[in-house]
Amino acid sequence: MSLWTRISEALEALRQGESLSEVFERLRTPPERTVAFTIAVIALSAKMAKADGLVTRDEVTAFRRVFHIPPEDEPAAARVFNMAREDVAGFEHYASRIAGMFRVEGKPCGADSVLCDLMEGLFHIATADGDYHPAEDAFLARVAEIFGMDDIAFRRLRAQHVPDMAPDPYSVLGVATDAPLDEIQAIYRAEVRQMHPDQMIARGVPEEAVKMAERRMQAINQAWDEIQDSRREMA
Repeated sequence: MSLWTRISEALEALRQGESLSEVFERLRTPPERTVAFTIAVIALSAKMAKADGLVTRDEVTAFRRVFHIPPEDEPAAARVFNMAREDVAGFEHYASRIAGMFRVEGKPCGADSVLCDLMEGLFHIATADGDYHPAEDAFLARVAEIFGMDDIAFRRLRAQHVPDMAPDPYSVLGVATDAPLDEIQAIYRAEVRQMHPDQMIARGVPEEAVKMAERRMQAINQAWDEIQDSRREMA
């Protein structure tokens, strides 16, 4: 059974009167978690589009590029998007329900969490048209807060995705400018390890969505290279 067939079944449950929370509750375990993850990205993308009042072709293309929606399954994806956009419930309600499903008790929303992967997808779509709107930034900041992501982690993720907001390489890696090089290297390696496809799939992220980490990986690699170069120049 394809991912989008399972999504269609989840939609049917919604149409039959189940709430979004009840549907997510039934999708807590693999492989159903990939369905929940995809629905969560679509639903929050719809709410984000409502926040800035615009859905661009680039944003739609970015989503399709990540999830490879077959032509026959596009109506199902569109139904999820429209259902979320038209729902009277605010985005904070959606974000809270999604956080409740994916948050691991006692564990922060770090690089190795599904919620961080989900934020990755939202940034990917928000920046697809090359115009990162202030309303999108406010929306994503609030979603990150609901997900339990601290401000440093949010700013680091934003720096990895939004070119105009990219600070120095130390901020991209979330380390102090005077941190020892071996400490920075350890953090860099941990970031790379958590973005390995096997690790992401084990967290319940759809295989197609692993591509969303490519931009973040590029930013992290570039930051590490810049720090090494600057340290060599100072030696």
